[in-house]
Parts: sequence; structure tokens; C-alpha cells
Amino acid sequence: MIEVKNLTKKYGDHTAVKNLSFTVESGTIYGFLGPNGAGKSTTMNILTGCLSATEGEVLINGHDIFEDAIEAKKCIGYLPEQPPLYLDMTPLEYLSFVAKAKGLSKAEREDQIVEVMQVTGIEKVAHRLMKHLSKGYRQRVGIAQALLGNPEIIILDEPTVGLDPMQIIEIRELITKLGKNHTVILSSHILSEVSAVCSHIMIISKGELVASDTPKNLEAMFQGTSTLRLTIKGTEAQAKEIADSIDAIDSTLCRPGEDGQTYVQYKSHADRDFREEVFFAYAQRQIPILAMSIKHVSLEDVFLQVTQEDKTAKEVPVQEENHAEETKTQAEPEESTAVGGEEA
Repeated sequence: MIEVKNLTKKYGDHTAVKNLSFTVESGTIYGFLGPNGAGKSTTMNILTGCLSATEGEVLINGHDIFEDAIEAKKCIGYLPEQPPLYLDMTPLEYLSFVAKAKGLSKAEREDQIVEVMQVTGIEKVAHRLMKHLSKGYRQRVGIAQALLGNPEIIILDEPTVGLDPMQIIEIRELITKLGKNHTVILSSHILSEVSAVCSHIMIISKGELVASDTPKNLEAMFQGTSTLRLTIKGTEAQAKEIADSIDAIDSTLCRPGEDGQTYVQYKSHADRDFREEVFFAYAQRQIPILAMSIKHVSLEDVFLQVTQEDKTAKEVPVQEENHAEETKTQAEPEESTAVGGEEA
């Protein structure tokens, strides 16, 4: 378990981490989110003993990272954003070097190196120079070195940056597997990745913790506004008339399309699904609905709300939607995505 109490880190007049406090329970995969410059990497470097703090306390399984660093570090495996690899070594040579540096006996080294190579799937490249490996395999080697010594806590800083889509999927599956036997803290800018693998999320902004809960609870906490988008074979006046007849609809935006179509956006703050009401209202007036989609609160929405200076929701005009979205032919929830980077 990790306990962080009133942690502060200052660089001159700049405060990177401000009075940060949280607890990481054992056996959980934590997502650590925040915009650039929020203090994520600084916090991770302090947790791993790579950086001192200006104020505060960090306990790793009861060991103070500042006062009892050797024992505290034995509990942690760390993969920084740039894996600390020696590219003129093979993975086997490198892992042997790291195992010696961690103080493992010869018998322990041999057994654990075989085990971490199997867990991370790098056995078939064990004897190739790392400078000839893809970035996906280099990341796997970086995770393998973090696993040596069998630490209870694994900290991964942006483990999928620069990987291609297939490599990202493979690393996600590996992280999920690690979560069965370790406590994992994962920092990532890819919100879909965090939502897919993490059971608890912490969001940091300007060095302060602004949200901490399960993905489901965070989304429920910020639920409240529903956006329904339609393509109808009718007029703007008809769309507004129907909106006036449904209490759940608070605002309406319309714009004309081709062939007598109108693109409509309804917003509601009512805590209910009002699609059926809209469907039957149009059916009663014999106005065809050609497409319908509803937007649900996503982790991306939560992230933007708690990290933006202006917490006021900004309404997106219908005319700014792209054509692909306008021509959907069936109702489906919208999902936020992010690109994991280009292939090395």
C-alpha cells in the first residue's frame, strides 16, 4: 500500500505538486491522469525515490521513501516514460545486469529472468541486440526489468507512448495480467486505455488531486446533461414544435441539410432517457427520423470538466459536427478515442 500525505514539490517559484494526499490500496490497477504539466511524472519520480520532495511524506508498505529508501524501493518496480535500456545489450544481458543491481542471488536471478521474460513475452528476442528491436519489444523489456525482484507495486509512466495500435493492445493485455498479482499505477494520456484497464482513477491538475474514484462512479458523478442528435425528414419549425411538447428538452439547435433534411440537437438536464418520447412525438406527426444518436458522459468529459479552468460546459453548435456523424443511420453511444502514437 502507498500513503501520500501533504506532498509538495517546488522548483524555485514554481509549485509542481501542491499538498497532494492519496492512498493506493493493494491489488488494484490505478489510472493516474492529468494534462501536460499537471505534476504526474514529478509525483511518480517522488514515489519511486528518484526525486526528493519539498514537503510531505510517502510511505511504501509502511517504509518512508525518504528515511528508509532501500526497503521502500524493494517494494516498487518502475518503468519511466523513457525506458532505461542499454541498446547495445541483449534483453538477457540487460536483465542479468538489472538483477545484479537489485541484489538478487545467482539462483534468484536465473529463475526470475526466465519468469519475467515469459510474462512479458520476450523469450524469442532474448539474444537480439535491443537496438534492433521494435519499440513494442523495448517497452516489454522495460516492464520486465520493473518486475525483477517481484515487487508488490508496479509503476508505469506512459507505457504505450509511441506504439502502434497492435502493440498498444498487447501492452494493455500485459498490464491487465500484471494487475492479478501486483498493485499497478498507470500514467497515460490515452483515456480509453485507462478506462479499459484501470479499476480506480486519480486525476491531478496543477499539482492537486481533483478527482479520485472508480471510472463508473466518476461518470455517474458528472452525469446530468444528455445530448440527443437527430437527422429528420422535416423542418426546423417542426423540430422546435416537438421540443416544446417534451418537458425533458431544455434547448434545441437545428440546421438545414440536403433533400429536405434537418439536423437537430436536443439537450436535456433531466436524469432520464428521453429517446422514446422524441421517437413517438415524431411518429405521431408522421415525420421520419433518419438517424438518432445519444451522447453519454465519458471519462473524457469528466477529465475535461475537472481539469479545465472554466468548468462551464461549452455547447457545441450543430453546424460544427462533421458530415460522418450527421449521416449515422442508427442510434449508438459516442465514444472518445485517442491515438497512441506512431510506430517506431
